Amino acid sequence: MTPQADPHRLVLIPSYNTGATLVETVRAARAAWAPVWVVVDGSTDGSDALLREATRADPQVRIITLPRNAGKGAAVLAGMVEAQAAGFTHALLMDADGQHPADSIGRFMQASQAQPDALVLGLPVFGPDAPMLRVRGRRISNWWANLETLGAGIGDSLFGFRVYPIAPLLRVMQRSRWMRRFDFDPEAAVRLAWSGVKLVNLPAPVRYLRAEEGGVSHFKYGRDNVLLTGMHIRLMFGMLARLPWLMLRRRRATQA
Repeated sequence: MTPQADPHRLVLIPSYNTGATLVETVRAARAAWAPVWVVVDGSTDGSDALLREATRADPQVRIITLPRNAGKGAAVLAGMVEAQAAGFTHALLMDADGQHPADSIGRFMQASQAQPDALVLGLPVFGPDAPMLRVRGRRISNWWANLETLGAGIGDSLFGFRVYPIAPLLRVMQRSRWMRRFDFDPEAAVRLAWSGVKLVNLPAPVRYLRAEEGGVSHFKYGRDNVLLTGMHIRLMFGMLARLPWLMLRRRRATQA
């Protein structure tokens, strides 16, 4: 299959210690799209060397290496800054751990091409391999995200398979010292909704690989749930400060 391409859109994959799974993820993404950029977020497992060897003959793969681990959001920010400087306007973000569906890249890019001002959000379709604790736990984050945006339409606040318009994302990230770690996905969606970016939700299957399949997860229930709780408290205060404007915008939308 010949990969699709668009001179203004790329696939961006942040990665931290994902081992050989990173190579498989990039190969799958390249089969669907060109170009594919990878931001290696201070990995210490040698996965960047594996990827360089596997893709050294492929000019459509670019690897950006950060000197130390700074978090998913920081890796995304570094990649987005470089992408904008190279002339790209949109980036499809996907995880390096094999959870996200590379065969849906073309469909999501087409949705972005049809509505270039929109944030195209993946709406996860879970299989039997999904840990129920995480499936149920994300409902709480989704409930808060939609409260914080007065029901703007965030289908799933935590699923990272998305197409971002780069310029508005950089504006909200560069104004904030937050959104640098696991809080990136939900806070980016909320702040882009606040800024008036249209939200489009598309279903996409999600896989949870077992360890013997190369599955890697850096999610820590205690640490990251504390981070998310603090984030939602912060966003609630932000919502209250914007409440009159958000209510006016919602009233206009319902009357249109």
